[in-house]
Amino acid sequence: MKKIPTICQQCHIECGVIATVDKDVVIGIEGNPEFPLNKGQICPKGKNYLDLQYHKDRLRHPLKKKKGSWEKITWDEALDIIAEKVTAISSAYGSESLSLSVGTQPRGNYISTYRLASALGTPNVTNPGYLCYYPSVTAGSLTFGADIMQERGPDIDNTKCILIWGANPLNAHPPVGRKMQQVKSSGQAKMIVVDPRKTNHAKIADYWLQIRPGTDDALALGMLHVIINEGLYDREFVKKWCLGFDQLAERVKEYDPERVSKITWISPENIRAVSRLYAGARSAILYHRVAVEHHANAIQTLRAFAILIAITGNIDVPGGNVIPHYPKGFIGRREITYPREVRVPRLEKLRIGSDRFPLMSGSESFIPRVRTPDLIRAIISEKPYPIKGMIAFNNPVVTTPNSNLAWNALQKLDFLVVVDFFKTPTAELADVILPSATWLERNDIADSGYTNYIAPRQKVVEPIGECVDDKEIVVKIAERLGIEEKIPWKKTEDLLDMRLKPLGISFEEFRQNLFIMEPLRYRKYEQNGFNTPSGKVELYSQKMKDHGYDPLPYYSENPYTPVSSPEIYQDYPLILITGHRHIAFYHSENRQIEKLRKLCPEPIIEIHPIRGKELGIENGDWLWIEAPGMDHKVKLKAKVTANIHPDVVAAQHGWWFPEESAPEHGIFKSNINFILDDAVACDPICGAIPIRGTLCRLYKIN
Repeated sequence: MKKIPTICQQCHIECGVIATVDKDVVIGIEGNPEFPLNKGQICPKGKNYLDLQYHKDRLRHPLKKKKGSWEKITWDEALDIIAEKVTAISSAYGSESLSLSVGTQPRGNYISTYRLASALGTPNVTNPGYLCYYPSVTAGSLTFGADIMQERGPDIDNTKCILIWGANPLNAHPPVGRKMQQVKSSGQAKMIVVDPRKTNHAKIADYWLQIRPGTDDALALGMLHVIINEGLYDREFVKKWCLGFDQLAERVKEYDPERVSKITWISPENIRAVSRLYAGARSAILYHRVAVEHHANAIQTLRAFAILIAITGNIDVPGGNVIPHYPKGFIGRREITYPREVRVPRLEKLRIGSDRFPLMSGSESFIPRVRTPDLIRAIISEKPYPIKGMIAFNNPVVTTPNSNLAWNALQKLDFLVVVDFFKTPTAELADVILPSATWLERNDIADSGYTNYIAPRQKVVEPIGECVDDKEIVVKIAERLGIEEKIPWKKTEDLLDMRLKPLGISFEEFRQNLFIMEPLRYRKYEQNGFNTPSGKVELYSQKMKDHGYDPLPYYSENPYTPVSSPEIYQDYPLILITGHRHIAFYHSENRQIEKLRKLCPEPIIEIHPIRGKELGIENGDWLWIEAPGMDHKVKLKAKVTANIHPDVVAAQHGWWFPEESAPEHGIFKSNINFILDDAVACDPICGAIPIRGTLCRLYKIN
């Protein structure tokens, strides 16, 4: 019996764990008390991961569809089919007619997916990043050259003020949430929470701002108004390191607390109070998550957040938002995923959406991607050119708004390959399914959730059946197509060695460490400036102006709100937010894990008691939910709670039912994405869709 330290990958926070192995079978997973992030604690997803690892329905062999049923095949047969179909599609329509789809963790396959796309000669890689994480990366990069507002960046241990904005890390990223609660409870720091729901963070906060969903941009600008007009900003830092302060000061004049109060539902007194608290603290962090990205003004909202950090002098200082730095020389994922040398100008111009979203899909984007709705509609319309094939490493028919359209689009493809752990609804539409290895079955480098260290994810057992690491699946495909020279690794360890080479170690040597940490370094900009064209914090973004965007943040309403659509509001009188996390699930994953499903057996929609009484709804009632612009409805179970505003309802996302019949597995029954309009007005820079802060109506199912 062996105990092997490794890193959980049930979400992207990446906690240290210890796997107990007996005769090449994992018999236990526990938190590693020596790991700096989680210090021995793990959430239910990690604790119960063996129920996924050895689940009876887990895919163990390649499968091909034959007359509507699944037939077990060998890897050679699967690769022959893939090579034949990919070659035929490329020959008939051009390599750009192929596409790849990738999700988020716990797969960690961004590097391999983009490299495979480059090898195949297609620019069309899609993932949910247009409304999840990428807006933050874009806004931070445009402002000060880094993304520092999520897990990587906030120096929680040393801060005096915690501003949690549109996030519930106790559910979504437990080690981060616990640390925040501890720092607050100890008296070290004050806490401000901006959230329509009364989370456990909000319950202990000094200020809970119950904001109207979708108006975060107005609140941030109102705070900037107070901070600038009351002289609470860091004058020395602004003078030396910021560009565009005078233009910013002029812009925020129109966002006085009285006006912002009418927009946001937050009193002028509280707007002034939290502005003074945040700016007046000796140090402060601003931490947000994807809730503030799910709006039609996502980039400008997050630009305003970044500017709040900068002008208060809380950037790259102890207790502030620190610019992440890996151990010196380590090659991060962004640097190796899609480097400039593999980006072909002709294909960059062909990428779907590159003309409409140049900073997300064009040649100047950081890691270019296609908005999933744009790819779905290109498959349907065959414009600007046909998309005929896809290799998917995720479950887009569940996770994409207007999931019915996604369902129809994938069926229109000439060829679909899905790589996954289970027969998801997306996999059920595939021609070939390939079985993926779990994090217990592969080596990797954990680097996504940390600011200043990296850790080895060690393979603790051999893959079950014929499962293969995603990073080696792409090599198998490339080899069968005769393009293996375009993938700069053969085995996973080759890739890991490439990333570690500047540190002077191999992965075999790296795995002897629990982690490699570099002490936090502050004020790095004093030596090198900021990673922006000017080398300074760009409050006024010339790059945005050059692309036709407003160089300063502004407030804009989502398309379906009581303000922007008063007539629609008469028929859809509730504000809908979707996507809040339950600790048992990660997006659409884990619904087949019995112990996790017991924690949340059915899809929930939260509704306030006042509204419930008006509508005759009691706790546990099943409800129909409808949204504007769509002809569908879905049903969710009412949770009556005072922890939400009376005019707001909050629906869980990612619901499908593995226990229900194939191929749909109930995706049109309770999946909130089924009723969300993907063609609604979106963020002009990144294309984010307002899946929070739209309108809906609901009624009890008789």
